[in-house]
Amino acid sequence: MSFFNRNKERMMVTAVAIILIVIIGVTSTERMALSKVEKIIGNILTPIGKVSNSIGKGVSDFFEGVKNIGKLKEENESLKKQISKLEEENRNYLNIIGKTDYLKNEAKVLEKTSFNLISAQIIGKEPGSWFDRFTIDKGIKDGIKKGSTVVQGVEVEQNIIVEGVVGRVVDVGDNWSKIVSIIDEVNSISFVNLRTQDGGVISGSIDGQISGFLYDNKSDVIKGDKLFTSGLGGVFAKDIYIGEVDEVIDAEEELMKKITVKPAVNFKKLYKVFVID
Repeated sequence: MSFFNRNKERMMVTAVAIILIVIIGVTSTERMALSKVEKIIGNILTPIGKVSNSIGKGVSDFFEGVKNIGKLKEENESLKKQISKLEEENRNYLNIIGKTDYLKNEAKVLEKTSFNLISAQIIGKEPGSWFDRFTIDKGIKDGIKKGSTVVQGVEVEQNIIVEGVVGRVVDVGDNWSKIVSIIDEVNSISFVNLRTQDGGVISGSIDGQISGFLYDNKSDVIKGDKLFTSGLGGVFAKDIYIGEVDEVIDAEEELMKKITVKPAVNFKKLYKVFVID
């Protein structure tokens, strides 16, 4: 038997091994250039890969954006609720700050008053800048009577708080009452000058001003004198603070001494009042 036939299987194994070694060497060696076939395939596949990557990124960004929009809407709604709550709290704080003087006077007058006072909230007023005629939320069921005097806590001097006259009740329902204030022209008040005890009469006017005269044209009255209700005629309760003399006018031809009065109550800002029972 020849040498080839005897060693045929061994030689075939050796040949296969050599071929594999050559292939491994060729494919593992770094090459500086690609073959023509590789270049053609690369040119075709590279743009496709770019488009595919771009589309994939776009789709991913889209769904991420949709997810973020939902999250942003939730955050926006939450922020709106927080802002609304803060705005409401701010309004309440401003409301309290704006009413500080009134609330302080209200508390002090309730501590020292000798009258039986019924607290009432103002719920309506007639058109105009002044609270010359308005409606409160208390009526017959609360003990309100027609003709009752309406007051508010006011400061006569520093830290001296007393009842200041606002007006009187002119009409009453079960749970409401109508008030005409002292600045209205239909109201006239008999007063006494605290300093001299001289008396007179004052009344309101269509322009919201209060003026009047003293019974004695020789009366010693000066600017700043404090006036209180005298109780004469029974229209208003006695010893309620009205305000102070703002101007003294000597009208010799009319044989009287006229005055204008600055009311203690601010008739452009009224929130709550008290009705003397």
